[in-house]
Amino acid sequence: MTQQTYKTSNSSHSYVDLKSVIDTRNLSWLQYTTIFICFLMNMLDGMDVLIISYTAPSIAAEWTISSETLGLVFSAGLLGMTAGAMFLAPKTDIIGRKPMILLSAILMAGSIFATAYANSIVHLVIFRFISGLGIGSMLASTPALTSEYTPNKTKDFWVSLVISGYPLGAFLSGLVAASVIPTYGWRTMYQVAGVATAITIPLIYFLLAESLDFLYKTQPKNALVKSNRILSKMGLDPLTHMPDVKKEAVKVSSFNSLFTDGRKGATIGLWVAFFMSFVTLYFLTSWIPKLAANTGLSLELAIYAGTVFNLGSFAGILTQGYLSGRFGLRKVIGTFLIMTALLMFTFSAFSGSILVLVLFGLIGFAIQGGFVGLYSVAARIYPTEVRTTGIGWAIGAGRIGALVGPLLGGLLIGMNVSTTINFLIFAIPAIVAGIATYMIKSKDVS
Repeated sequence: MTQQTYKTSNSSHSYVDLKSVIDTRNLSWLQYTTIFICFLMNMLDGMDVLIISYTAPSIAAEWTISSETLGLVFSAGLLGMTAGAMFLAPKTDIIGRKPMILLSAILMAGSIFATAYANSIVHLVIFRFISGLGIGSMLASTPALTSEYTPNKTKDFWVSLVISGYPLGAFLSGLVAASVIPTYGWRTMYQVAGVATAITIPLIYFLLAESLDFLYKTQPKNALVKSNRILSKMGLDPLTHMPDVKKEAVKVSSFNSLFTDGRKGATIGLWVAFFMSFVTLYFLTSWIPKLAANTGLSLELAIYAGTVFNLGSFAGILTQGYLSGRFGLRKVIGTFLIMTALLMFTFSAFSGSILVLVLFGLIGFAIQGGFVGLYSVAARIYPTEVRTTGIGWAIGAGRIGALVGPLLGGLLIGMNVSTTINFLIFAIPAIVAGIATYMIKSKDVS
């Protein structure tokens, strides 16, 4: 890879100059390392979220507790993720991307490992809430950092790639759980997951770079030294002094900033799209095995339905990221979400056939591809000073939908509403999400 330097007449890079360099030069090893670590952390997010689902049957059997009681544990995790995204992640715009990712990893590793030694439902609820805090803030911080280290024309692909670690981690952890839990017990699964997460802490500390965008815009203590260290690793000339920043640009991020400077309409549209996408997505991820079994598939094939869904999701996320760079972010995401609804409308034609597994794979491809693209939209809508705040609150709005989808699905299934009708009902939020995405207006979103 050719090294490139960039100088200004003042022997100091300006923010605009460096942005131009990042947009036009090849990625440096530092940028690839940043992308890889963010991808890895999202894989661990997927593992840490789904681990309770894999271990719940064993916990229920050992402790002789009801599904309703375990529901409190599931809810505690989701509540923690919502709080982490909405209230912890915004601190990233104050303390920096790297410190928050490091803190999130510590919260996740400690609480997941501690769960192996839980002896009551109260312990489980506390540990799941704490791990949720880390997961929620991690999911908001990693796309923000990725977007700030990648070229504009391929930014959407890289952000999507990083978020694709989530379903991949869920899929791989399912394979590990299938071999670990029957042989060694559910507690060992939490020990394995806790250690796997803890291993990333030194990787983050020693290898992850702080965002140059953040250092330039907020100029914290030792910003010049930190910036020059990063510039050196990227093969760029050092700064003699920090670029001038307008006084009004250096300010504490706040919730209100999401609705100023012409961002009100885009913020509301983004929240609607996230909420509606989460409603459909979490209905599907929560109930697919049950719904597949209801169509007449064997128990084994019904379990495979979830696996096929996650594999389709991974492929959809990468495809969406590539297509968004070529045809425009809003257009591609909106199309993916509406395609989800159209596929769900065709469910009755596949019901009872093994081809329903193919349909689940295609639905996973469309819904996850569209949903993950919303992270790229959020990363583009908001400036550096409030980027993680914006992503975090959008995820938080979505998490409310994550509570509504499975709950409503459970009520409908309990009322013996047919699988076909369920799919028709939950196709509607996907359509609304697609339309809301099309209507998001921002000069920074194609």
